[in-house]
Amino acid sequence: MATAYRFSIGPWNIGRGADPFGPPVRPAVSFDDVLKTAVQLGFEGIQFHDDDAVPDLENLPPARIEAEAKEMKKRLDDNGLVAEFVAPRLWEHEHGIDGGYTSNCATARKWAIERSKRAVDVAMALGCDLIVMWPAREGTAVRESKNPITASAQMLDAINAILGASPKARIAIEPKPNEPVDHAFVPTIGHALALGARSADPARVGVLIESAHAILAGLDPSDEMGFALAAGKLWSVHLNDQNGLKFDQDTVFGAANLRGAFDQVRVLEQAGYADTGAFVGFDVKAQRTQKAASATAHLATSKAIFLRLVEKARSFPEKQAAECIASRDYEALERTVLEHLLSA
Repeated sequence: MATAYRFSIGPWNIGRGADPFGPPVRPAVSFDDVLKTAVQLGFEGIQFHDDDAVPDLENLPPARIEAEAKEMKKRLDDNGLVAEFVAPRLWEHEHGIDGGYTSNCATARKWAIERSKRAVDVAMALGCDLIVMWPAREGTAVRESKNPITASAQMLDAINAILGASPKARIAIEPKPNEPVDHAFVPTIGHALALGARSADPARVGVLIESAHAILAGLDPSDEMGFALAAGKLWSVHLNDQNGLKFDQDTVFGAANLRGAFDQVRVLEQAGYADTGAFVGFDVKAQRTQKAASATAHLATSKAIFLRLVEKARSFPEKQAAECIASRDYEALERTVLEHLLSA
């Protein structure tokens, strides 16, 4: 039998219905309810920001941070769950207003690195080794405000500092081209892999690909995944969808482009991604109009669509497609793909 996929979610995927243009419309969801939802929907992993695992960690000594993280691990264990990764949340703190690692303020840069080291401590206490680096505000709105040469060196310093915090720590860089900044310093997988290759320990630096982030860069997510998979560096995925070059929508996987979703699943299948044990995450949000009682349907739907597309990938008429390719009849190949997706 084929290896089963492992699925993960983050607390932010069960949100209150706020968007960039309006306040929350649903009540807050407790972390216990997040764990309960994960179990009910068949998710095995929980994605963490550092302060999801240890609230108010900015004001806690290291020993207390470790103790609270261990208590969180017990809560995971009690529910049959594991931590997939920990990401330092730098973009909401006042020190991160101009970016963390690439801030023009030396004090802010030092803070960002120290907090990232604490995130490593949290991860180790949770029993996971993966640190996700999302360079949210590492960029500019006014390009002349920062030197991109200097910024590249500063990003590399941060990566090396995280690697130095523990010999077990691995980093998955999650690139995004824009939002919340106008221009990001690490906009694509190619940029992320190039940074990792220059790090103190390239073997411990990989990437996390989010479908919408690739689309916002004008790229095909399946091509980005293939590029990372060829290098053995795809350590997690956040699957969702995006209706064009708008704000980061985090819609249900396959909702805007079902064929694009199929191509993403197919490339994961072709690479044997499930065999690596890496997780499939769905970075999706419930629609603002959704009532609280059914505000987890977006997660259930995304998982169901993914599994249906796994079936489609595994039943794809490869021989017929190969004949089309051999005869360079790409019109016939196109029809083969479309008819397969439309078949029952």
